[in-house]
Amino acid sequence: MNHVKSNLKTKIKRLSENRGLYFLILPSLILLIVFYYRPMYGVIIAFKDYKLSAGILDSPWSDPWYKYFLKFFSSYQFQTTIKNTLVITIYSLLVSFPIPILLALIINQMRATRYKKIFQTITYMPHFISVVVVVGMINLIFSSGTGLVSQLFQMMGMDAPNILGSAKAFKHLYVWSEVWQHAGWDTIIYLAALSSIDPSLYEAASIDGASSMQKIRFIDIPMIIPTAITLLILRCGGLMSLGFEKVYLMQNNLNLLSSEVISTYVYKIGLLGSQFSYSSAVNLFSTLINLVLLLMVNKISKRMSDTSIW
Repeated sequence: MNHVKSNLKTKIKRLSENRGLYFLILPSLILLIVFYYRPMYGVIIAFKDYKLSAGILDSPWSDPWYKYFLKFFSSYQFQTTIKNTLVITIYSLLVSFPIPILLALIINQMRATRYKKIFQTITYMPHFISVVVVVGMINLIFSSGTGLVSQLFQMMGMDAPNILGSAKAFKHLYVWSEVWQHAGWDTIIYLAALSSIDPSLYEAASIDGASSMQKIRFIDIPMIIPTAITLLILRCGGLMSLGFEKVYLMQNNLNLLSSEVISTYVYKIGLLGSQFSYSSAVNLFSTLINLVLLLMVNKISKRMSDTSIW
């Protein structure tokens, strides 16, 4: 009993000593509770026949409780939305995940500070362009008839392909424009990891006659692997959460076969179609898949490399 009281007093003393730090995180904690945890009770809409006039709590429960999940599984859009979402996210993961690592390694090897800063600034800048502007740029370049690519084809006396209307080209436009916009920004965390490397390691490698490529292979890459694995785990936990805005802005009737993803489908059936229970069930299903993927990848990573997010 005395041991418990002693531990309690120690904890209270530590809380008192660090109360300033707790006050600093208090606003963030309040925002997290109000905007993330408090609205979570709304997921019960997926198990109810939700009616606006009755509200969430007074709306009747659906019979059976998995009614709207079953509706989605039997929908003709189920395979299309799942397939398109996974194809785009996995494609994006395979392309956009290693490129920032390569950029960070290149920047870290630059010795001229002036050119290093210029290169960093150039690669960072696209990140601050809004999604609407990026999609507008894509339209200006690839628009059929008036786009830059179309004009080049016409100058050569050839018929320009309708790239924006091509279902096959949609995923390539989406993924590579994402790489152009965010690859430079994503290098920041890797550069932070590289900056923590002890300079004496490079000095010892130079004395041993190691080349730049050997320094990258035996010093830089092993040091950033834990960071890369952590980020990979987080990315795998969001495979079903493809961003809505850019996909929706790039959609048209011609490329809809490959551009209809879960987020756009939820928007259309939920906000435009007023099927709130159905759209909540679809979104909850994708969230559960993300959770399962996160747990699986984290467990595999912990078993194979001793690196995990918890």
